[in-house]
Amino acid sequence: MLRLSILLCLLAVLPSCLPPAVNSEAKAAQPHRGSVWVVDREGSPGLLFLCGTIHILRQSDHPLAPGYDFAYQQSQKLVFELPPGASEAPEFSARLMELGQYPEGESLDASVSAETWEKLRTWAKSRRKSMATFNRFRPWLASLFITSEEYQALGASNDKGADQLFENLSRRDRKPGEGLETVELQLQLFSQLTARQQAEMLEQTLAEVSTLPQEYETMITAWKKGDIDTLHGLINREAEKYPELLDIFINRRNHAWIDRLDTLLTAGEKVMVLVGAGHLGGRPDGVLALLKARGCRVRHVSEVMAGKTSP
Repeated sequence: MLRLSILLCLLAVLPSCLPPAVNSEAKAAQPHRGSVWVVDREGSPGLLFLCGTIHILRQSDHPLAPGYDFAYQQSQKLVFELPPGASEAPEFSARLMELGQYPEGESLDASVSAETWEKLRTWAKSRRKSMATFNRFRPWLASLFITSEEYQALGASNDKGADQLFENLSRRDRKPGEGLETVELQLQLFSQLTARQQAEMLEQTLAEVSTLPQEYETMITAWKKGDIDTLHGLINREAEKYPELLDIFINRRNHAWIDRLDTLLTAGEKVMVLVGAGHLGGRPDGVLALLKARGCRVRHVSEVMAGKTSP
């Protein structure tokens, strides 16, 4: 199945499921190559700095590669997956609960197998969580809750995420920002899953708890190196068993973004675009591949910074 623990980390709506964790005090790592690409096209006056992000990070994952700051300094505005501040609005939590909880008379224990319920009980005991709370959750919300808890146990939180860092900077510097999607759209990705898909999602999330720390380290290493093929492979491991989930969470959204990115190119501005790094790789549905298919030139930002080519 899809590596949901990795995929959910790359979805902008995940970090808001819980309050931010206490920041890790680990020593900052040295910057790496990074996952930033420069996109342009002959005949289009605009320039995109396409920045692959991880939405939740640890203190030890900073500083970011120099290409991110270069992209920010060069850009006139920023485009995120979600509009700045959208998932922090009070109505977000209310809508999350509205979509993610069962109505009276329905419950999680009656909607999943006895084996899954027992695995959830074991996990809840290990994290000292109440099963009464979980029984109101639909399987997809339970999956988000578990994943968010596990990442926080590693010291990873949204307030250290790459997106949040640049959202804060743009607010300070009064650079305009906008979103490719809405919170409602991202929440609907989950709520529109079938009962079978939701049950599979919870089963897979529980199965991945033990391997999540190692998977997270692999993901962070690949992201720092700009190795989007490895990132894509992490998400797609065994994906052929459940192609509909890959289509819902990644491919359809990638295709939906391309017209917007095309419009930004033709508008004549320099724009920093920040999206989950897992969206960039893969053929033919990765964002970089889709832009190349439209005649765009795609260069790693290091080529521009080194003066090999001009922005």
